[in-house]
Amino acid sequence: MPMVFDFGFGELLVIGIVALIVVGPKELPMLFRNVGHFMGKARGMAREFSRAMNDAADDAGVKDIQKTFKSASNPMSSAMDGVRDAAKSMTDIGGSGGTGKSADKPKLSEEREAARRKIEANAARAAADRKSREAEAASQKAAEMERALAEDAAKDEADKA
Repeated sequence: MPMVFDFGFGELLVIGIVALIVVGPKELPMLFRNVGHFMGKARGMAREFSRAMNDAADDAGVKDIQKTFKSASNPMSSAMDGVRDAAKSMTDIGGSGGTGKSADKPKLSEEREAARRKIEANAARAAADRKSREAEAASQKAAEMERALAEDAAKDEADKA
């Protein structure tokens, strides 16, 4: 964590007055210039140190450990990262969208193309089955609600009579 000097306006004013008295008005601008140069060098050294520590951490595999902790603490996010990486690698290998029809990317072998078509067909079939189940469940719920409304109307009629 970087070292931060938290000086308010009052503290800076007191430091400026003391510096004016001790150093004198003629050398004060040179003193502030030298302090500025020193602060710039200190910040540069801190940046360089931080960069070196980050590089050492990367070399030591801290990112891999961090990824492991992330996957352990949030498996759903980690799974989505894996899906994104796989999708990216597929588009890198097989062209745009994994179709293998990009001019500058290699085409899929016939065996892989057949497997891709089979996977797409199975996914489409599963989606269609899911949609039909959802539609059937929705129609059953609608029928139940119509029956409940009809029963409520019949009770209201019986109560009025």
